[in-house]
Amino acid sequence: MSKSQELSFRQQAAAVISSKGLERVRAGHLWVYRSDLLQLPPVAGGSVVRVLDKRGRFVAWAHYGAQSEISLRIVSLAETQPTRDFWRQRLQAAERWRQCVVADTDAYRLVNAEGDYLPGLIIDRYGDSFALQTLTRGMEELKKMWVELLVEEFAPRRIVERNEVKVRQLEGLPLQSGIIYEVEKASGERERTGSAPVEVCITEHGIRFWVDLLGGQKTGAFLDQRENRAAAMRYAHGRGLDCFSFHGSFALHLARRCERVTAVEISAQALERARRNAELNRVTNLEFVEANVFDQLREYDEQGERFEIIVLDPPAFAKHREAVAGALRGYKEINLRALRLLKPGGILITCSCSYHVSEELFLEVLTEAAQDAGRIVQVVEKRTQSRDHPMLLTVPETYYLKCFVLRAI
Repeated sequence: MSKSQELSFRQQAAAVISSKGLERVRAGHLWVYRSDLLQLPPVAGGSVVRVLDKRGRFVAWAHYGAQSEISLRIVSLAETQPTRDFWRQRLQAAERWRQCVVADTDAYRLVNAEGDYLPGLIIDRYGDSFALQTLTRGMEELKKMWVELLVEEFAPRRIVERNEVKVRQLEGLPLQSGIIYEVEKASGERERTGSAPVEVCITEHGIRFWVDLLGGQKTGAFLDQRENRAAAMRYAHGRGLDCFSFHGSFALHLARRCERVTAVEISAQALERARRNAELNRVTNLEFVEANVFDQLREYDEQGERFEIIVLDPPAFAKHREAVAGALRGYKEINLRALRLLKPGGILITCSCSYHVSEELFLEVLTEAAQDAGRIVQVVEKRTQSRDHPMLLTVPETYYLKCFVLRAI
């Protein structure tokens, strides 16, 4: 085969990217957009393809998303084609990092997608159960392999998939969830999917929680706030208020140190699980209020209620760029109200999990809220997602959770 024939063959069997796409990959980002593809690979979506520059030189290996605007997701810069052992080594590397940073819990994120150089793959561990999300066509094609590797490496009791995430639709994938692996019963018969329990009990900092693997938010719990909950417990004293409490995770941590705590949550179903979690831990200094947080904060202010510590952990107010303006108004209102409710020297732990609201924007909102509330505010700590949710320096999208510990003088 001549050099020209060899080059032609390589180009036909690979994705060819533009100079702009090449610059993006060389800068360390893992995504190449469709607009930066000069030649589509002649393979089905989900395949692992070679990525070449326009001169036919090797760049990387990537998952090809035929229907997504993010057409290539880089998985390796080495020229050797990824094999099953390659993926196993990535999984083992992720677990080694968790062994370094995860303590005092049996629930953590094992694989954090791009943050662990495994774009499109989320694996959360809940004791002897695992929750799996394959968010891209490439990882969906490898789903069976990931289940096998989890069984080989960890011998789990159960693996569920939580693939009802809407981002899968951008890849042309169906939304689905369910149990995809379970150990056999003592009788030798496999448990039926429909009859298997979906609740597991996890422990975090000595506090126990019921987690619904198939019905809970995310994959069952908000594991990314684990280290921030421990921080909240260190600052807790006096009377505490936990807003957007969900299953009571922050509230139960505050209750360890506070005289009494109020948990505010609009979902009756979530509050019921929070009550169960309080009963599980025999906590008696925690009350629950079913209400809209915006309305409840306003009511507390009008009634002259005051607190020593307040936690604001709202859902993402801006799930897309067009929603940022409204999100900033929402963040300002709840933080202004919370600052008005704090006693002198009180602590506000305030969070934003909206990627599109940058750290700088969030700080601007907090500054405006403090000014309007007439409070002098110190930044005591700047925090982010737990270390089992690592951020890749060259992929800014992996940094989404902002958490500030503020003290109102």
